[in-house]
Amino acid sequence: MPSPLITHIYTADPSAHSFNDRLYIYPSHDRETSIKFNDRGDQYDMVDYHVFSMDDIPSEGGSQVGVDGVEKRSQEVVDHGIALKVEDVSWVSKQLWAPDCARGKDGRWYLYFPARDKEGIFRIGVAVSSKPEGPFTPDPLPIPGSFSIDPASFVDTDGKSYLYFGGIWGGQLQCYSTPEGGIFDSTKDGPYEPSGPGVTALLPRVAQLSTDMHTFETPVRDIQIVDDDGKLLAADDHDRRFFEAAWMHKRNDIYYFSYSTGDTHLLVYATGNSPFGPFTFKGKILDPVLGWTTHHSIVQHRGKWYLFYHDCELSNGVDHLRSVKVREIWYDDKGDIVSQKPE
Repeated sequence: MPSPLITHIYTADPSAHSFNDRLYIYPSHDRETSIKFNDRGDQYDMVDYHVFSMDDIPSEGGSQVGVDGVEKRSQEVVDHGIALKVEDVSWVSKQLWAPDCARGKDGRWYLYFPARDKEGIFRIGVAVSSKPEGPFTPDPLPIPGSFSIDPASFVDTDGKSYLYFGGIWGGQLQCYSTPEGGIFDSTKDGPYEPSGPGVTALLPRVAQLSTDMHTFETPVRDIQIVDDDGKLLAADDHDRRFFEAAWMHKRNDIYYFSYSTGDTHLLVYATGNSPFGPFTFKGKILDPVLGWTTHHSIVQHRGKWYLFYHDCELSNGVDHLRSVKVREIWYDDKGDIVSQKPE
């Protein structure tokens, strides 16, 4: 079993990217809290972000966090300190949840982050830095038309950028009745989702980003996830339906949309021919780990593909105190993700 990459603080929801031939990790920062577990996720009471980086994946287990700018060896994980905190963002009331980062055409880095606004509704903000490690300066308001959680940025090979997002229950996706969001239904703000024979699952969302990376260029739309017959997944199919933790990567012109199934604790993926989908369900990436939540990213670095994720091994199973881990993944000759290196 892989060891935690970082042990001096608790980190979760890792979004990993290879920038300038160096790996950067943008996780959420778990902390101790007396808030009891509930299905709204109030126990995940994060207040800031740290950015971590390393030249390559450590070849041996254990924490290898170094002082910023000082590296004892190429695989050491460097903590670059606080990149953004609640007090920096005027519209935020609490809960800086899972972020992501993208490099813009202007050579700057854009941190996308979800948080509750002053009315307790999750929005998505954007903050900018001249360096991938930050610190980041936030826009004064959230992205117009943004809602829910777990933003995942994706820059395609043609230079167009997209933002994927959404999460049900605590992520509030179930509170909106249209792909664009619209009116927030507070009566559904809790452990609610559609159910019953013939009912289809709630769908994640995507929008193309503007050239300046600050707003949506296109309307927000549903991401269709279908079975082999082209039918939308059923709401009661909890082993396959979307729950949270959207991620997009591309390999050999195939778009891989991966996500968490939430209460069944799986990481799964679907593939398509367009960044907007539809995506055909393919299978499982990772079995349940210790802890309730599962959140990940997939990145190529120096010719290898890696799955970043988290579990609660370091905290002995305390659900809201998680730690980032990483393992290598592979693809077979059909392009399917596999956990063992093909012969």
